[in-house]
Amino acid sequence: MQKVTVVSPDKLNYYFLGEDMFPEYRDLISALKHSDLHFTHLFDKHNEIDQRIKNFEANIEYAAHEEIESLKKEKLHLKDEIYKILIATKNLNC
Repeated sequence: MQKVTVVSPDKLNYYFLGEDMFPEYRDLISALKHSDLHFTHLFDKHNEIDQRIKNFEANIEYAAHEEIESLKKEKLHLKDEIYKILIATKNLNC
């Protein structure tokens, strides 16, 4: 049986945009997505890979185990890059 998460309409955009990744940086993420093309690219790529992994794990799409593991590593690398930008931007604005 597959687990289903119900999200209220007011939080739908928040979760869809992947901002649950770093909830403590919600406002900064939103600002960077509107002002930093590189950040937006990393963020969108992370979310795209995240969705692909979820599809594979839910058997919506098929992929070899090695491909899924490779995607997970790429996703983690992107998350690290996103976090570095968040910290650097936060420190700049302090």
